[in-house]
Amino acid sequence: MSESLTDDKLLQLIEAAIFCADSPLTVEKMKQTVLVDQKVTTKRVKIALEKLQEHYDNRGINLVKVASGYRFEAAKSVSSSLGYLWTERPAKYSRALLETLALIAYKQPITRGEIEDVRGVSVSTNIIRTLTERNWVKVVGHKEVPGRPSLFGTTNAFLDYFGLRNLSQLPQLMEPEALETITRRLENEFMGVDQEASTSTETNYTNYK
Repeated sequence: MSESLTDDKLLQLIEAAIFCADSPLTVEKMKQTVLVDQKVTTKRVKIALEKLQEHYDNRGINLVKVASGYRFEAAKSVSSSLGYLWTERPAKYSRALLETLALIAYKQPITRGEIEDVRGVSVSTNIIRTLTERNWVKVVGHKEVPGRPSLFGTTNAFLDYFGLRNLSQLPQLMEPEALETITRRLENEFMGVDQEASTSTETNYTNYK
């Protein structure tokens, strides 16, 4: 039990659990699963996580905390080279979809009509469907106006995908800022689109996982 679980053993157990898990793990989840038979305090688990983060700090993979918990991911310094491991063509997202996602991320909660007011064009049902099926966006409520339109916000899956713990880690924007700049920041900082590519005349933008 707690007497037999040394600090080294605890580190190994947490490391293996995060490595094998199919989704990020919270401290509470670890205590309810791999540590359920151990009398380990939350403080001790957090200390172990900090040690693991330090251990992986300058390696090819890092232990990071995102909205849904802790996970391992490739270091940003090597991520571009790793793209050659996959021959499958990355998914492409239209400028309209990226603009819609950017507005929801920065202006949430926001209605579909408010998105259309900013963009100046209607929002395709397919865009909303794609974002919800991707689990990046969800209905978080309804605006108390005639018709009670849905209010959209981002999800933990959105934060996890872009490696964020919370919305405060989104790039800070100076108001008023052009929608073009918001969309470019989303592409450049989170989707792996380089600055040169983002200024091209193409209407589709590639999302690199």
